[in-house]
Amino acid sequence: MDTPLPTWPYPRLIAHRGGGRLAPENTMAGMRAGAEHGFRMFEYDVKLSKDDVLILLHDDDVDRTTDGKGPARNMTYAELARLDAGAWHSPAYAGARIPTLEEVARYTIEQGIASNVEIKPCPGRETETGTAVALAVRELWRDAPVAPLLSSFSEEALAAAHVAAPQLPRALLVEKIPMDWRDRLVQHDCIALNVNQKDVTPELVKAVHGAGYRLSAWTVNDPARARDLLDWGVDAIFTDELATIRPDA
Repeated sequence: MDTPLPTWPYPRLIAHRGGGRLAPENTMAGMRAGAEHGFRMFEYDVKLSKDDVLILLHDDDVDRTTDGKGPARNMTYAELARLDAGAWHSPAYAGARIPTLEEVARYTIEQGIASNVEIKPCPGRETETGTAVALAVRELWRDAPVAPLLSSFSEEALAAAHVAAPQLPRALLVEKIPMDWRDRLVQHDCIALNVNQKDVTPELVKAVHGAGYRLSAWTVNDPARARDLLDWGVDAIFTDELATIRPDA
């Protein structure tokens, strides 16, 4: 007999890193682009600056997505905030900045947009980042109707988030689906498994749902594949293609 599925108050389409390919990732400009294309949920990456400010950034280094150089863990928030995080994408976004989690919380709550907050710790800061993100999310979204979904590839960070704010929903992110995925979901008291879309089959959807968990797929950029996954019952997909895979398409 299948286990009942947990509550899932989230849309089926999630804008990857806020603006997908339309705008610089993990910026307020990206969030606005996602909202303009009808998305009601964003995924974004959060880590700690040197002085323990929670900021949005995917990579360990700032080189790819800003005009700066070096590891983010060695930079204060004031230093990070001075970087141009938009010109790498296109001239129209020159001057975009690295936002704080607090800024993003304020915007998404005001706009009625749900969040998947990916805990993306700098190397060696897994536990403290997981703890800091969970405590901040609990406080910032205290009065919001829908709590963010916390996720991470780092099981150490996810475990710390579980301890810090056990009431928040969590998802385990995996590069490859482990044989013991059920045990890991139980260990971290997760409600969902977030997997590479390439690994999703109808059989996997049935198995994950049968075990009592939700299933999300990243990163789906082919419209036909998106339709197949949703038809199979995948609970949510992350996409960069906000112009072609969109809620009103």
